[in-house]
Amino acid sequence: MLTLQDVTKVYPQGTRLVHALRGVSLCIREGEFVAIMGPSGSGKSTLLHLLGALDIPTSGSVYFAGRELKTLSERKRSLLRRRRIGFVFQSFNLLPSLTAAENVALPLLLAGQGPCRARALEALDRMGLSARADHFPEQMSGGEMQRVAIARALVTDPELILCDEPTGNLDSANAQEILLLLRSLPDGRRTVVMVTHDHQAAAHGDRTIYLRDGRLDVTGGRHAVALSHA
Repeated sequence: MLTLQDVTKVYPQGTRLVHALRGVSLCIREGEFVAIMGPSGSGKSTLLHLLGALDIPTSGSVYFAGRELKTLSERKRSLLRRRRIGFVFQSFNLLPSLTAAENVALPLLLAGQGPCRARALEALDRMGLSARADHFPEQMSGGEMQRVAIARALVTDPELILCDEPTGNLDSANAQEILLLLRSLPDGRRTVVMVTHDHQAAAHGDRTIYLRDGRLDVTGGRHAVALSHA
């Protein structure tokens, strides 16, 4: 599903260059649930942006289902994101002026697909939120808003779901509920990649990829664990 070959990403910051990723190579198989962990500044979010075709590497290659992303035009990368990738964020990113059903239907509208409401209601029903379809975000709990966000990510039936700290704004009970929902999404075809700082959240994945200083951490994150107990 996803392959990175010797990927480097460099950002200018004032008069210096920041090396967010340094020669990262890895493969993520179709149908996997993969967690990405690492300390702040390790390159987790940069890696997620590259996997989601939101950015391209400074050097090296990122392949999505065999297609090298940097060879695609921005328009084609945008179409790829709309049709084949769903995104779930820590802050939910729901539009406050839209109902739950309207928020879920938004990717369908942007992609010119329909019927939007029927598919949005189907996605909300899968999340157990049929009764909240016409409620606005301010009328829902954090856990409900995150389930709406997951329904929105699923409504186009994407092959890849990318999650950036999806439980970061939730209490432990709601976080566990969201993690169980995410665990249920890989079905042999759909792949889930989740950035998290929480070892318990990462344990829901099939495997965990650790980053440190922009590189793969072959120690399996033991540096971070040792420091956290020091």
